[in-house]
Amino acid sequence: MNDWAPLKRVTQARIGLARAGAAVSTRELLEFQLAHAQARDAVWHSWDTAACASQLSAAGLHALVVKTRAHARATYLRRPDLGRRLDPDSQPLLTAARTDPAAHVALILSDGLSATAVHEHGVHTALAVVSALQAAALSCSPVILAERARVALSDEIGHTLGARVAIIVLGERPGLSAADSLGMYLTYAPSPGNTDAQRNCISNVRAPNGLTPQLAAARLCNLVRRALALQLSGVALKDDSAQLPG
Repeated sequence: MNDWAPLKRVTQARIGLARAGAAVSTRELLEFQLAHAQARDAVWHSWDTAACASQLSAAGLHALVVKTRAHARATYLRRPDLGRRLDPDSQPLLTAARTDPAAHVALILSDGLSATAVHEHGVHTALAVVSALQAAALSCSPVILAERARVALSDEIGHTLGARVAIIVLGERPGLSAADSLGMYLTYAPSPGNTDAQRNCISNVRAPNGLTPQLAAARLCNLVRRALALQLSGVALKDDSAQLPG
């Protein structure tokens, strides 16, 4: 009898590994090596922003492509600070996209640390977020596509657009059980200099093995409504989305 079987059915963690003598079995070793290769690929692959913009346009959403100061993947990985700042040439594009009145929410989509995640789930997740915001009568900016962005880039983008809330959806750091996970970060009153303590995060968005885009979007929209009502986000804003159907 395998005592680990019930636990293995409810987790993707590597537990109860089969053994061959003092080592793991060949199958377990090969699966580990495959997961490691997938994680490396997720980090190093490039994101096709033009294709993503085309998919969003076909779904009825306007997208705007901007750049960070990390102009190459290797630079992005070695210099996180450059991924937190807009390229100067992108600033006028955002200024021109600002509306009057400004949108409630600035929505940003990025590959972050996993191009695999945004390739597989980015468009579906962005559509779900916009749909949830529209249902709540909350206005949203064009979807800002920012290649090689860090979370804090949302402060500069949201501030430039004049949005009350900034949301960035980006690929999370891949692990050996998931290389395709998206994270969502929400910040009320986005402004350069905000800290991570002022953000709320919803992670593991990756159907069918994590949160579906629809459930994640519902939870995110609930946080947006409460952030606007309370005029805060981060550690002071608690997620009560367990009460949502789902």
